[in-house]
Amino acid sequence: MAAEVAHAVSGELVGANAHLEGVSFDSRSITPGQLFVPIVAQRDGHEFIADALSRRAGAYLTEREPQGRTAIKVENTITALLSLGAWARERLSNQLQGRVIGITGSVGKTSTKDFVASALATSLRVHASDRSFNNDFGLPTTILNAPDDTQALVLEMGMRGFGEIARLCSVAKPHIAVVTAVANAHTQYVGSIEGVARAKRELIEALPDDGVAILNADDAFVLAMRNSTQARVVTFGESEHADVQMTSCVLDNSGCATIIVNSPWGILAMSMRMPGRHMAHNAMAALCVAGVLELNVVKAAEAIASSNISPSRMQRRVLKSGAVVLDDSYNANPMSMRAALETLAIISGSRRIAFCGLMAELAEPAVDHLAVAHHAFELGIELVAVNTDLYGVTGIDFDQAKKLLASLTSSDIALVKGSKVTGLASLCDGLEHSGV
Repeated sequence: MAAEVAHAVSGELVGANAHLEGVSFDSRSITPGQLFVPIVAQRDGHEFIADALSRRAGAYLTEREPQGRTAIKVENTITALLSLGAWARERLSNQLQGRVIGITGSVGKTSTKDFVASALATSLRVHASDRSFNNDFGLPTTILNAPDDTQALVLEMGMRGFGEIARLCSVAKPHIAVVTAVANAHTQYVGSIEGVARAKRELIEALPDDGVAILNADDAFVLAMRNSTQARVVTFGESEHADVQMTSCVLDNSGCATIIVNSPWGILAMSMRMPGRHMAHNAMAALCVAGVLELNVVKAAEAIASSNISPSRMQRRVLKSGAVVLDDSYNANPMSMRAALETLAIISGSRRIAFCGLMAELAEPAVDHLAVAHHAFELGIELVAVNTDLYGVTGIDFDQAKKLLASLTSSDIALVKGSKVTGLASLCDGLEHSGV
């Protein structure tokens, strides 16, 4: 009820009490009875309250004067949303029983989240972050939209500075933490890769003593986090010292991995649907979560191997021309760009071409972009820079890139990748084969 929400966020209820069902901060996605939370960011979400009400929102938070109907007046809508998320997390405590999984890392967060959700769904009622809802308004919204009978929460946690993950943990109270990797990502805000490690470590530091930290044994920055917690530590990777070790990885001519994993729960084999060796690492992390929760890991492995992941994460798209595109356009940093290029390099094709957009929020953008361009050259990949000259080649604009992509033939293979701000996610739009 709206009155309960007002009490939970220390706000003022204005108008009639109302029954509420769920939360959204995007007025376009409002369903009847939801609470609308206007976020003040690049746009002022208060501008969309009328739109939310027209879509039959049950109530709305506001920092401004109410615009009619049921409103809850607060000092800051994001702060109120975080408080509301913490309130919802507490209400779910009895059935969750420690099955709250927090996932962070410079690469692989969303794919790992998707794999974990698939693995746990073999035995539990699971609710997971939608897309990449991993910040101050995405994470509490995820919790608030969890069904009342949820038995496990899988939450992605991102960061653009120090203290952000700690704040998310204060809301989510994770019992299991997964760290996929530490790399040059968001270094503009934390200064260096050491700063990235420090910020990601906040997830491990937030664990209770009876929690579990699941760490990448192949990443020295991640492995060092074992010293920051009293919780149980389970490691994964190709290292011979990993608790869950990938002993074999064979990539087919589509770039998809078939792996053998030696684990405390037995020897497991998986054939991945998504291209990329790095996807196999994300799958191992998900296996660890299933294992520590004492689920059937054979069923979990089958679910992971056959699961679908969020769009634009090494998503295979076929164009009208027959050309295959690996759409990895959701985001990019130097580590994820290298992994995507290495996957492209092993896939059969007469021409391998990478459409690369800007990698944003880097402390040394010129150095990092040139390093990626050099790696592409070493792999024999043609790099096309879109709306940037930082790769050391003359960039082309979006329309030119779209025409070039459309001109590829059925024997060609392409990669599309860049930070979210580049808008490359729409580069394939209108070019795809209607049956794919």
